[in-house]
This record gives sequence, C-alpha cells and structure tokens, in this order.
Amino acid sequence: MNQSLRILFMGTSDFAVPALEALRLAGYPIALVVTQPDKPAGRGLELKSSPLKKAALELGLEVFQPEKIKTAEALERLQSLAVDVAVVVAYGQILPASVLQLPKLACLNIHGSILPKYRGAAPIHYAVMNGEKETGVTIMYMNEKMDEGDILLVKTTPIGPEETTGEIHDRLAKLGSQGLLEALKLLGQGKAPRTPQDPSKASYAPSIKREFCRLDWHSPAPRVFNRVRGLSPWPGAETSWKRVDLKIHKAALDNRKGKPGEVLEVSKEGVIVGAGIDSVRLIEIQPPGKKKMSAFDFTLGHPDFKQGETLS
Repeated sequence: MNQSLRILFMGTSDFAVPALEALRLAGYPIALVVTQPDKPAGRGLELKSSPLKKAALELGLEVFQPEKIKTAEALERLQSLAVDVAVVVAYGQILPASVLQLPKLACLNIHGSILPKYRGAAPIHYAVMNGEKETGVTIMYMNEKMDEGDILLVKTTPIGPEETTGEIHDRLAKLGSQGLLEALKLLGQGKAPRTPQDPSKASYAPSIKREFCRLDWHSPAPRVFNRVRGLSPWPGAETSWKRVDLKIHKAALDNRKGKPGEVLEVSKEGVIVGAGIDSVRLIEIQPPGKKKMSAFDFTLGHPDFKQGETLS
C-alpha cells in the first residue's frame, strides 16, 4: 500500500476513469473525488451520472459534485482535506488559483497530447485529423492558463494509419494512468522534473463545432479520410445527399478518379466517392434517426443512391 501522498481527484469523462482506478489499485489514499453534477439525458431527461462518478462509487470513494468549483462553499470543502496532490483529468471547469494552490506539492493534469502541441479541448481529434504519426499524454503542473503549465513527463504512442479518435482516446487514457503513477513516484521522492513549455511550438485544438464535421470533397482523399477517422466515433463526420445529412463513421482510401463528391461505384465493399485527388470508400454510414449501418446496406434501402449521384 502506498500511503505517502494524499490525493484529491477531479474529473468527469471516461478519459479520467483509468487514472482513478490506477491510483486506487496502487494504494494511494484518495481524499475525495470531484466531478460535474448529474445531467438530464435521454428522452425522459433522467439525471445521468458522469462516467467518473460511477467509477468512484464502485470503488467506494466519496464524491463531491459542486455546480461551480469557484464558490466559497466548494473551496471550504476542499481546504478541509489537506491533500498533497490534486489530480485533474477532463474535469470540465476552469480551476481558480484558490483551488490550484490547495495541494501541498502540486496540482497535476493529464493532457491527451505531446504539449505544447494541441493545447485545448480536443487534442486527440486534431492529432488524428491532421494525420499525425505520433501522439501521447503529458503530465503537467497546472497553472491558471489553458494547458500552459510546466511539463513533468511525457509518454508517447504511435498513431496507426487507420486508427480512429476513439481507439487513440482509449489507449491514451491507459497511458495517462501509467504516466500519472510514474509522476507521483517522482514527486514523492522529490525528483520530479519541471520543464517549461516552448510557446513558439504551441498549437491549439479547440472544441469541435458542428460545421467543422462537414466533409469537403474538394480536399485530397487523405485529408477527407483523416477527417472521418478523426471524428469517429464522435461527433462523426457529415456529408449530405439530397438534403439528407449522413454521418460517416468508417472509410478507406481509394485511388479511383472522379469529380469531387461524385459516387463512382456502389458495391458490397462500400461506396466510392470522388475527392479533390483520388477517392474515398465509405464503409459505415448513419442516416438521421437510425443506427450505424454498412454503406452498402444503406444503398439497398435507397435504390436511387447509386453511381452518378453527388454528395456535398
């Protein structure tokens, strides 16, 4: 059992779950888990707990869900804990200096990129969409600026040529938990490095907006393909056919030539669509209000979706 550092854990999404589980397994005393309030979801608008809350309760940990972390009541609760380290992973609220300064040793964040590249809310999406060959996680010391804190350590992993954001997300979540344990060990030994980021190498990955999901068929096929896998499984790349928006969840590259957006071939292997250079094979499609299906199955239900049609 590791009793050296008392931990405050703050997070919300499923990206944070492996880190919390790793801390628990390693025996770190977790004073409190802070997560976002339950939110209404589904048709019945029933309150739904965050993935981290569910994990914390399964681990027998105490959970705190303030509407705003900046309130005096929330700060008083956190001050009473007397923690050594705060760990923040995809929490969803900006932390004020009063919270960042609470831990005796450090307030650490697990960020899903190799900082200073891809600061911001969607680093994994942008790394995949931009065709990066490598990504990773950064364990950094938090400050009041967005993802600009000093770096404690970085762990890297390759991005496969066909991997999606969802696949990289899950691998980085586990890699982040490993990096966190290494970082805490260094902190406990008084050997944790602190490397300032080079602002001249910084790039940004803001939240993905709906209009960003629209495919541009005039772009070269690799760019279209990378956008599809970079937006898969969420929020999903989009294209239109006869004013119907279709989400594209899986695709592949093809070297056939045609006009941008032109349907060149329909077969059991998928639907081949022309791009600015070469073409893209659509493999998995989701029509409005429907579940994902193979592109070929979609064409069976829509006989007029055939060679010569145009996507926009």
